[in-house]
Amino acid sequence: MDFSFTPEQESLRGHVQELLRAVCPPEYAERCDREARPPREAYDALARQGWLGLTIPAEYGGSGGSAIDLAILLEEAGRYFEELGIWVFRTLTYGGYAVLQHGTTEQKRALLPRVARGERSLCLGLTEPQAGSDAAALTTRATRDGDGYVINGQKVFTSGMDISDYCLLVTRTATGEKRQHGITNFLVDTKLPGIVVRRIETLGQRAIGTTQVFYTDVRVPASAVLGPVDRGWEAVDSYLWYERLCLSAARTGAASTAFDYALNYAKTRKQFGRAIGEFQAISHKLADMKVMLDLSRMLVYRFAWLLANGKATRHDAAVVQEDRLYNHKLH
Repeated sequence: MDFSFTPEQESLRGHVQELLRAVCPPEYAERCDREARPPREAYDALARQGWLGLTIPAEYGGSGGSAIDLAILLEEAGRYFEELGIWVFRTLTYGGYAVLQHGTTEQKRALLPRVARGERSLCLGLTEPQAGSDAAALTTRATRDGDGYVINGQKVFTSGMDISDYCLLVTRTATGEKRQHGITNFLVDTKLPGIVVRRIETLGQRAIGTTQVFYTDVRVPASAVLGPVDRGWEAVDSYLWYERLCLSAARTGAASTAFDYALNYAKTRKQFGRAIGEFQAISHKLADMKVMLDLSRMLVYRFAWLLANGKATRHDAAVVQEDRLYNHKLH
């Protein structure tokens, strides 16, 4: 298992850094958070240079990059503004990876080129008030009606719903022996009649934020189904594996910036005639932070390598998810 980057990947990182230094400086990220507005300018700048097509095949207007390439992009985006990285990951996971894996030919042709150009962004509607970690307990129902479906129910923590064009919505279409049976996924236009979106107030991550969404008699065509009817849970599971890579990469980037701030402060803040970083208690804390950061990066790129080579297991996905929690503690 080789964790070294190819010359092309090193170049990728350098180009992303150069762009984000120009379009996403710290004061811009701070302003977006303070004003609770999405980093649209930075997102569009990434799109103009083709970064939103990084993992989309060339036949659909992308560059066909690997999971490792994606981790590099998201680590750098997270380094400059975590919410920018998270916005990019959602579109590339639910609009790129999901459609590529389970979309029809028509869905791929209609959506993937627009995702690559930055013309369409997506989010995921999975969690419900009574179905969080136990996601398969969801009750939002899609009922067949003529040549389409009618959706009723409620989702919560649908982050980015108010700035997305489509929601990859996970619904129940039948009742089976297990809760994972009878699940169907839909690509739902977020502007359809019957959808009400309410922003949830949060202490942080206000630029994109999160929402609760109410679906009342929302009519969608049968062509909105993504993947097999009643057998969509395995697909959702695979999307969540991809999500874990993306979130961990973006948050590793954010944690890296947090560490840089802490280290710089420890070097410049003086007490008792010397920099506080010279005190043993502070130096130990900084060393612990650096160990956590290096461990996080190793786990991210290990999982990216496993995904890229078709070797990832559920155990590996669980490990990188735990790493994501450590990232939260660090920054």
